[in-house]
Amino acid sequence: MTEPPARRRAPGMSTEQRRAMIVAAALPLVAEYGAAVTTAQIARAAGIGEATIFRAFKDKEEVLAACTAEAMNPQHVQRELASISLDQPLADRLTEAAEAMRAHLTRMGAVAGALHASGHRRDRTPGRSPGDRTPGRSPGDRTPGRSPGDRPADSREAAMRATRDALTELVEPDRAALRLPPERVASIFLGMLFTQLHFGAEGAEADPAEFVDVLLHGTLRTPGSDT
Repeated sequence: MTEPPARRRAPGMSTEQRRAMIVAAALPLVAEYGAAVTTAQIARAAGIGEATIFRAFKDKEEVLAACTAEAMNPQHVQRELASISLDQPLADRLTEAAEAMRAHLTRMGAVAGALHASGHRRDRTPGRSPGDRTPGRSPGDRTPGRSPGDRPADSREAAMRATRDALTELVEPDRAALRLPPERVASIFLGMLFTQLHFGAEGAEADPAEFVDVLLHGTLRTPGSDT
């Protein structure tokens, strides 16, 4: 009788894959609870044992820093911008871009706001929070300093340039129809979007299509008219 072939075990996750999976499960919880989220909650959301978290991260502080870094990672929105079809009319391209940028900035704000509201300070010495279990670790066993969630200024500037370049590429096909160069249109687009999301009154923000219409055509009934 022929024996059935031995079943191969599925390859285990690498540390980076496990970290990414944990962060994906933790992000919505961090946006909701801030630093008050527990590693037990994160483990349940990820469908893993709590001890697995501490095989991928030193402590909860490092999980929070990784979530902050992921929420602020500009590569996600840059990929979305690069995927927008240039065959569409300019207004449609920019509307899709506005939707992608708004989602990215909203997620950033939700995570940062929840952490701030819960009293989290990334420059404090990390320690074990109530409801968390960090096997073999005692509070304050990490050196205080910049956490992995912080990005230096030159990194932020590089990310902003890359985002502006991606927007410029979306505008470039219509260069001949514009009064301003695509680079300038991209900069104004970002300035208007950031201002609207940061300072806009509740309920007064324009939807992406209206936002793009104002960007391209202004608010005058007859563009170019003084009245």
